[in-house]
Amino acid sequence: MHTMHRKFLAAALLCQLPALAQPPSPALIAKAKAIHSRVLKLDTHDDIDVANFTPDCNYTQRLATQVNLPKMADGDMNVAFFIVYVGQGLPNAEAYAAAYQQAIEKFDAIHRFTSKIAPDLIGLALTPDDVRRLHRQGKRVAVIGVENAYPIGTDISRVKEFYTRGGRYMSLAHNGNSQLADSNTGEASGYLHNNGLSPLGREVIAEMNRLGMMVDLSHPSKGANLEAIRLSKAPVIASHSSVRALADHSRNMDDAQLLALKKNGGVIQIVGFASYLKVDSKERAAALAALRTDFGFGAGPRTGAPVFRRPSRVCILDEPAKSVLPPAPRRSAFLNMLPADRRAEYEKRLADIDARFPPAPRANVKDMVDHIDYAVNLIGIDHVGISSDFDGGGGIDGWDSAADAFNVTLELVRRGYSEPQIAKLWGGNLLRVWASVEKVAKQLQKH
Repeated sequence: MHTMHRKFLAAALLCQLPALAQPPSPALIAKAKAIHSRVLKLDTHDDIDVANFTPDCNYTQRLATQVNLPKMADGDMNVAFFIVYVGQGLPNAEAYAAAYQQAIEKFDAIHRFTSKIAPDLIGLALTPDDVRRLHRQGKRVAVIGVENAYPIGTDISRVKEFYTRGGRYMSLAHNGNSQLADSNTGEASGYLHNNGLSPLGREVIAEMNRLGMMVDLSHPSKGANLEAIRLSKAPVIASHSSVRALADHSRNMDDAQLLALKKNGGVIQIVGFASYLKVDSKERAAALAALRTDFGFGAGPRTGAPVFRRPSRVCILDEPAKSVLPPAPRRSAFLNMLPADRRAEYEKRLADIDARFPPAPRANVKDMVDHIDYAVNLIGIDHVGISSDFDGGGGIDGWDSAADAFNVTLELVRRGYSEPQIAKLWGGNLLRVWASVEKVAKQLQKH
């Protein structure tokens, strides 16, 4: 057994002993606070709602969102990848046009916030050097990631357009197979592209390499991911995924994908998303899958599903004097698309499933760092990072908003990670990969 493996295994076991389940010592807290204050902290996946990027309602305010500038300041978070997300829809021109418009709205919202609403507080980074420069200036940093390349339709020129608009990573599918790649959900519903990429998807990978846009493996199927890794001339990322060996969920990466990612030089950003860190029993999972199927949730493009737009939220301030933070959403956002009687039927059936097969306790920071430990032991400290998926379903006990980021550092210090290692996990590895992707693009553009 390697020394590093013994070290982390011992630390993990110690943290599980009830006798040691005590508050951390003042010395440990002080050490963790010092490290947290010095390292650059970067979160690769924070979803947004354009309703929160207006002059009257925006992230300069302490909104009820999990991420905004006050909460980033509370947690001393430096960098947030704001996400241009559009859900999966039909493979036709009308649906592609609608998805494209949604994507542009989000690009425009991020630019509006960083250039017009709060340019003195936050800047948009287009390169790793921009990230460091803006950080030195004392600003928060925004970067744009694209979740689901479905909005490009069949027009490969839109890859360059999205890059020009600031997109610095992009995934080729979300939940539901796309025109470019099969989705992780294909494990249950079937694949369009033989568990891989379409011919157009392969062209998109090449164009992303040429431009310097990171290829994101979070959400496509295992086969699509392995094909993307083989084709990519640059390192890839998984912007918000966890380890399948610890939580058997199709959204997580198994050892084969992790080892391929290591060989490629990429990085997996372990995500603080409860159901990707701890999974329900097989009986509960089967019952929930059957329920969702009965109600048509999670449909892919072959089933006639429209483009799914996450419901917009009104501007809610997270200040005790003005409002009460709404409880964390427990039910699927797809319920908002059902008529009242169907919602009531769904809730009744779900309550019955809850009674027969209770959900697992919510995941916490220790569970998340268990996934980090596993990945570090398998593929090395240089290939692992951290993400949250805040405002897109993410959040765990101990790290439920950007304000709680210190708790992640504290647990890493408790496990024995050094400051240089924590700096790599919190952003150093992602910035290294990003720089490598840029270097490959420059070489490709010479030919």
